[in-house]
Order: sequence, then C-alpha cells, then structure tokens
Amino acid sequence: MHSQITHLLIIDDDTRIRKLLSKFLIDNGFVVSSAINAEHARELLKEFVFDLLIVDVMMPGESGVEFTAWLRGVSDVPVIMLTAMGEAADRINGLESGADDYLPKPFEPRELLLRIKNIISRMRPTLKSKFIFGTFVFDTANSSLKKNGDVIQISSNEAKLLQILCNEMGNVVTREDMAKLCGGVNERTIDVQITRLRSKIEDNPKNPIHLKTMRSKGYILYA
Repeated sequence: MHSQITHLLIIDDDTRIRKLLSKFLIDNGFVVSSAINAEHARELLKEFVFDLLIVDVMMPGESGVEFTAWLRGVSDVPVIMLTAMGEAADRINGLESGADDYLPKPFEPRELLLRIKNIISRMRPTLKSKFIFGTFVFDTANSSLKKNGDVIQISSNEAKLLQILCNEMGNVVTREDMAKLCGGVNERTIDVQITRLRSKIEDNPKNPIHLKTMRSKGYILYA
C-alpha cells in the first residue's frame, strides 16, 4: 500500500484526539497533517494535496457535515467522518453530504486504519503507474526511470521527489509540500535533491525544459 505516498488530513477540534490519531497513523506509515476546524482545513487544502480526510462532525462553528458538503463542490478527495453521534439519521446526513465512510466514537484506531486502507486500495488501481515526459518514462511501481529505453540511475529520495512531481504533472508543487511528503526533511534538502535530479533529466540543467523552478512558489514538471 505504501509504495505510494499517502497524505492524510485530520480535522478535529479535540487536541487530544488529533495528537493520538496523528501518532498512530504516522506510526503506520502515513504522512499526516491536522487542522483544528474547517477554516484551518481550507488553508491546508490550499497548500497540500491530500489522499484522504478524517473529519469530525461536531466542531464549533462550521460542522463536519457542512464542511464536507462544501468540499464536494471543489474536490472528490475521500472523507471518513468521525462523530460521537450514533443515530441512523446522523449517519445518513454525513453520507448525504458526500462522506465515503462513517465511524462513530469511541472507536478502535485499528478499525479506522482498516477503513482508510480499504478506501485507498479502491482508489489506487485507477492511478497512473507510468508517466512520460520528453523521452523519459518513470514507472512508480518499481521507481525506475528510463530514457529512450535506457535505465537512468536515481536514488530512492530522487524517485520519491519525481513521483510527487509526476502525480502533479503541470502543476506547481511547493517546497513545503515536498518537504512534508518526504518525511519532514528541511526545504534546503529538497533544493539539493532537485538539483541532482535535474542533472539527470535535463540536457542543460541551468536552462531546464522539464523540471522548472517557479520563483517563490516551488517546482513544476512539464511533459
């Protein structure tokens, strides 16, 4: 499952739950961000690409149901709802707002983990595994990069960066996003690895045509 990076967002006003879930999910191989409310979540959605959201229903101000209904107007990212309410009508409201699954509190973290894995596994077969840019082919299944059929040696870190860029082909990926998705490394490390990767895929690294720097924003990979 974790051959591909999986970035989760937990939205819950309960600090204890956010911390416990974050630690549990990080320990199980996920990259995890957290938000204290719907407004905070919107800010994070502007900065990062998430694979799945875990949303508490009962939050001050905008509820999880209201937030999910809004989200469905702008994104199809999967949502698992958490709530202390267990009535059928509440579950129906959550699902009607666009949630993919519903888990009443209290719950076993392992059950949440199973539900996350089930949703991600349903999505993953539809994701591309091979990306083409110029004369290069990058296969995310085995992290191999080829140019005109010849293998180009890249490190595991370079492969991880290339996967992130390929998944967002044609879109800017911020340095902050890359750093977080690469396990929390610092942004200077990202810059160094990008320079090394660029030297392997560009005829003239100082004037790149595929892997470009967007000043004050991040990096972008063009086909």
